[in-house]
Amino acid sequence: MTEVGVDTAVVQASTNGGPDLLGLDSRATTIAKDDSLSGKLELKGSGQVLGNFSGQIESDGELVVGADAHVEADIRGVRVTVAGLVRGNVVATSRLKITSTGRLEGDATVGALVVQEGGVHYGVIRVHPEGIPDAPPERVVHAQGTATVVPLKPVASPVGKVRKFWGEFF
Repeated sequence: MTEVGVDTAVVQASTNGGPDLLGLDSRATTIAKDDSLSGKLELKGSGQVLGNFSGQIESDGELVVGADAHVEADIRGVRVTVAGLVRGNVVATSRLKITSTGRLEGDATVGALVVQEGGVHYGVIRVHPEGIPDAPPERVVHAQGTATVVPLKPVASPVGKVRKFWGEFF
């Protein structure tokens, strides 16, 4: 009787023949480095933008903007990682991460925020650890209905007194 040995090989998911450095699901939607796309992108899972995109992005999972990516879009997702340039507003219900190569130019509303050393953000960030409210905060300016007029009294200028004082010495 012969014995047969069985070896188990572990195969790691890869993209374009290389290892998956971002750790995303192999079924994640990817806009490749040399690709450009504009419009509305709705992802039912994870995705990564490695090229150019303009428009609007909605993701139900992890969205990664790669280091060489240029995105001009409003982004809404659960977890958003910015490693490239994003111009637009971001809503991340769970977490927004700006890596050391990331740059966000726009406002952000997040559940949690991580900014690595070297990461850049221009805009307003609102962190809601208890959960992002459904409605945006209202900006109400309360103004009184009547104008108040205050009469100004003329005040004598002290300059004349100083000149007269110093004039006696010079």
